[in-house]
Amino acid sequence: MNDKEISTQEEAFPDRERRGTLTSINLNKNLAAKISNPLSDIPRDVLMKDVEDFAAEHDLHDIVPDLKKGALVAQNPGGFDEMEEISPEEKDALRFEVTNKWRHPGKLYITIIICSIGAAVQGWDQTGSNGANLSFPTEFGIPIGQDIPQDQREHNEWLVGLVNAGPYIGSAFLGCWLSDPLNTYLGRRGAIFVSAIFCLLTPIGGAISQTWEQLLITRLLMGIGMGLKGSTVPIFAAENSPATIRGALVMSWQMWTAFGIFLGFCANLAVYRVGDIAWRLQIGSAFIPAVPLCLGIFFCPESPRWFIKKGRLRQAHNSLLRLRKHPIQAARDLYYINAQILVERQVIGHSNYLSRFTELFTIPRVRRASLAAWTVMIAQQMCGINIIAFYSSTIFREAGFDEFAALMASFGFGLVNFVFAWPAFFTIDTFGRRSLLLFTFPQMTWTLLGAGLSALIPRSNPAHLGLVAMFVFLFAAFYSPGEGPVPFTYSAEVFPLSHREVGMGFAVATCFGWSAVLSITFPSLLGAFGVTGAFGFYAGMNVLALIMIFFWVPETKERTLEELDYIFAVPVRTFARYQISTALPWWFKRWVLFNKNATLKPLYTFDSGLADRKAMLRKTGKV
Repeated sequence: MNDKEISTQEEAFPDRERRGTLTSINLNKNLAAKISNPLSDIPRDVLMKDVEDFAAEHDLHDIVPDLKKGALVAQNPGGFDEMEEISPEEKDALRFEVTNKWRHPGKLYITIIICSIGAAVQGWDQTGSNGANLSFPTEFGIPIGQDIPQDQREHNEWLVGLVNAGPYIGSAFLGCWLSDPLNTYLGRRGAIFVSAIFCLLTPIGGAISQTWEQLLITRLLMGIGMGLKGSTVPIFAAENSPATIRGALVMSWQMWTAFGIFLGFCANLAVYRVGDIAWRLQIGSAFIPAVPLCLGIFFCPESPRWFIKKGRLRQAHNSLLRLRKHPIQAARDLYYINAQILVERQVIGHSNYLSRFTELFTIPRVRRASLAAWTVMIAQQMCGINIIAFYSSTIFREAGFDEFAALMASFGFGLVNFVFAWPAFFTIDTFGRRSLLLFTFPQMTWTLLGAGLSALIPRSNPAHLGLVAMFVFLFAAFYSPGEGPVPFTYSAEVFPLSHREVGMGFAVATCFGWSAVLSITFPSLLGAFGVTGAFGFYAGMNVLALIMIFFWVPETKERTLEELDYIFAVPVRTFARYQISTALPWWFKRWVLFNKNATLKPLYTFDSGLADRKAMLRKTGKV
């Protein structure tokens, strides 16, 4: 199957003689880098007959008129103004969708907000354990101060790292991999509800733990909920969102993670002076964001793509009616998504859970998505953000801050991380995912180097503390609109529907697994190399991550989830060769030599219908 030339429209719509000339595109080896619309070459009368057959097959007779008009718009998205079948009111609705891309039903935004609130659990827990690190080790008999004998201190550092890593170990080894079966049987909403229950109960269990072993167990169980939630919520948001603002809506996951980090630091300061139970309150308070998630998830419409995957087209249409402003938009999306999924199935087929996992690395189209998702996820750990999220209070104390000043500096880091996540909300769908990463990674490199070198300034010098804090804050300011929101947004987009759950599970397991490794090893790394050496090491990791992103991560902005099949059908060698031979020389001419006349030859070409849509967006200033 991997090497078979597949005529995508021809296989999905088998009556070839009725459809005229069809373009043959191999979704496993798209050498022409062409983005195709499977409806574009179908004659109008044949398309209308196909719509009638589709409606009859799925018992959608009552919406046939809407489906016919929706199919025509899907076939030629930029040409609806010339279609006599489309009423003036429907044309206004389609035009409004382009000129007012943020105007969508409240149900869509409520769905995104309720689901993304759950991300605050993850951020809150990170900062709760951050503050708790200053006191719980002593209560449980595993202190890590400099006055402890070296052998004992090294042993205790590993234990503290293990406790901090608990949620990420539980996520990487179990929670993420439950996403596929639970999504299959319970749907997106059911899987999210199960994750919310884990995230609600386990922080409370951690707060009443009496030994470090009990605390570790509660944190491992929390990881099941975090992994399941992290693997499902971004998919749910991506599948419900329109392509033009999908990045912004899915990145609300990161917004709420950053907000959770900020609230966690606020909680740390609020309970700082309550005595021996401070660390219990810091860890236990992370249950709060899970409450609205538990209560609100079933008020959200289920993913229409999940319904289509299950063959429940009526329910998919009902969901789309709640998520789109006009019935013609719902009919268009229903017919177009289903048509693209039919094409996708010719390449991917149907498989069981074990086969789907192995196919992440054996089917070329899926393997390229796995590589790109793995790259952006592991880069989030390589950049060093979580050493600060987990250990900023410890780092600042090692750099010479007293305990309260360390918590205040950590609070400042959390505030910067949240505030600077907002720019990505407006740039991720215009500037693009790839461009944000390529811009911010160099900035994170020099800011980490600056923080590390500032730690060499004698502590008696007032500049020591100020410069360390300033560079850490600058690092957060560049991380938040770049590598912060992109990985979960990007990974939720790139996999085909057939492998989306297991693919996202793999991507999140990569992120959380390496987060666990980082959490366990960083106390020892800090003890061995100090603040300067630790920051210098992660500055080097930023450079490596930048190179990987440059060669392996394609852009996904403004393409529907199904159109990304064609993006990831382009071989990695073709993509990397284009970056070296075309994109990099253009960038040098344009931004180093400041040659405004330099032009970039695009890698991808588009079917006429898709090209019309891009032209329409350009006319309205949306591209």
